[in-house]
Amino acid sequence: MIRVIKTPEVRLAELLDCAQRLFFSRGYDNTTINDIIGDAGISKGAFYHYFASKEALLEALAARMARDSVRELQPLLENPELDAIGRLNALFGGARRMKVEMAPHIRNTFDVIFRPENVVLFHRIDRAVTAVVAPILTGILAEGTEQGILDAPDPKAVAEMLLQFRLSMGPVMHEAMQQAKDGNIDEAANMLEERMRLYGLAIDRVLKLPDGTIEMAEKGFARALLDAN
Repeated sequence: MIRVIKTPEVRLAELLDCAQRLFFSRGYDNTTINDIIGDAGISKGAFYHYFASKEALLEALAARMARDSVRELQPLLENPELDAIGRLNALFGGARRMKVEMAPHIRNTFDVIFRPENVVLFHRIDRAVTAVVAPILTGILAEGTEQGILDAPDPKAVAEMLLQFRLSMGPVMHEAMQQAKDGNIDEAANMLEERMRLYGLAIDRVLKLPDGTIEMAEKGFARALLDAN
């Protein structure tokens, strides 16, 4: 039997593919490292060569999903007909571009990070996603400031502060998911949508934009996410 030699890049991508497939179908809690290495056809030693833990794997998967989302948004972000505000809405409104049918998988995978006992994992994933998004946001803020349509005197610092607002979403997401599990879907969805609206409003205020300029998610996305099975 011929042994197939794969490059580290290929093997890493395959591991992430396996993790995403299993996390999305079974949920993060119900997927073990043994499940992943069995699906990937590698040894446990090979797994630990790439990832120190299942949490590290989830962190890497979150970063890859962020990069994929940005890549899908690239045509919009580079559209010469959009000004900086249009690009901000394209970037911050990424949830709008997540297809509603993806909601069950997203919830199935990432609800674990919003639990209070997993605050360290939540911050690790947030840092991984921020590393992907912050440079793009910095560029948009610099462009908008130069155009005179928003106020970001230090684009990099302001970008980092705006992304820090997301940390307040963790407890709200956890509470909303708990309410949804208890059958209070309408209350949970309304609470989550209101917090997302306020998130956009906070960005408006920081950048000195008219209220309602930045839209964080389309109507109905919160319910689709919370009502996912």
